[in-house]
Amino acid sequence: REHALALGLVADAGVSALIAAPGNPGIASVAELRTVAATDPAAVAALAVETAADLVVIGPEAPLVAGVADAVRAKGIAVFGPSGAAAQLEGSKAFAKDVMTAAGVPTARAYVCTDEESTARALDEFGAPYVVKDDGLAAGKGVVVTDDRAAALAHANECGRVVVEEFLAGPEVSLFVVTDGEAALPLVPAQDFKRLGDGDTGPNTGGMGAYAPLPWAPAGLVDEVMRDVVHPTLAEMRRRGTPFAGLLYVGLAITAAGPRVIEFNARFGDPETQVVLALLETPLGGLLHAAATGTLAEHPPLRWRDGSAVTVVVASAGYPAAPRTGDVITGADGPGIIHAGTARRASDGALLSAGGRVLCGTATGADLAAARDAAYALVNGVELAGSQHRTDIAAAAIDGRITIPS
Repeated sequence: REHALALGLVADAGVSALIAAPGNPGIASVAELRTVAATDPAAVAALAVETAADLVVIGPEAPLVAGVADAVRAKGIAVFGPSGAAAQLEGSKAFAKDVMTAAGVPTARAYVCTDEESTARALDEFGAPYVVKDDGLAAGKGVVVTDDRAAALAHANECGRVVVEEFLAGPEVSLFVVTDGEAALPLVPAQDFKRLGDGDTGPNTGGMGAYAPLPWAPAGLVDEVMRDVVHPTLAEMRRRGTPFAGLLYVGLAITAAGPRVIEFNARFGDPETQVVLALLETPLGGLLHAAATGTLAEHPPLRWRDGSAVTVVVASAGYPAAPRTGDVITGADGPGIIHAGTARRASDGALLSAGGRVLCGTATGADLAAARDAAYALVNGVELAGSQHRTDIAAAAIDGRITIPS
């Protein structure tokens, strides 16, 4: 995500210089890297002052929930990202459910549970498949969807405080919305792949690939979600005195009854950002600055490139349970390779794996099939011992195998 944001920002003629902190080897090719503890509000604010930043863009969720945006704003510097209070839309699943209920947003029925007895009652009421979500941040891996009641209960016990929901049947959609708290501009919808293995098998991950746009999406989907979800949610956040300004990520299931919200996130999703920004023709820096300065209503309509985009994530051996790091990576320095968990070896500059999701191959094409072929060509050129990637990203959409329940 952060490498994709950096590439989008440096492509904006209005951006004269880009500083990334802490960054990675991919970002280092387009930005000056600085060391900072990303979740330390005072440290990030001090760096923003030191570098005389005109705009600070916060990529991940943990700094937002920690209140980094508040500290930067307190220095009089524009920042793209919600306040710590507003970021609770992602920081607490229970808070998000409360907001959705107050705003009348269509979503799954749910219970907040803090002990085994209440969790068991909720699981039995909703039945299988069981959906159990860690109430707090879990780097995209806090959700268990399973037919195994014992596994669902064990996950709840491990988390402590959970949200147990009814299962929403239907294909999933990720919709990013840029907002200044009042005005809101939707980006092109995308779909990501959360399970580790082909055919949506294996454990949940932070995301193994994505594509955009969605040829199967119902006509009028974005307008409906903006009307029934986004604007009511923004109004409720304003009513609470914690307006949400930044990137509202709406995770949806397209059910037989229509779109239903699975979750909110408070930042760009990863890996959907890679494909959405690959298609965005509007300069990114100007768009984010307008949201950060309350002038989004005056921003011109967004422009999009023709065609499609696909990204395929390469993960390290052992991901997600026990990712192996320190392996040498080759073939990852060309255009289209977007870095995540990578690092340089001090002794010889070799590129090493340094996280679970290591990098992704991102490509565009005249249509979804062409973009998919190009993305896999990039991935197949990367060598990383024991690495994992899905081979079916966007395949069902290309083959016309995605159906909406009726």
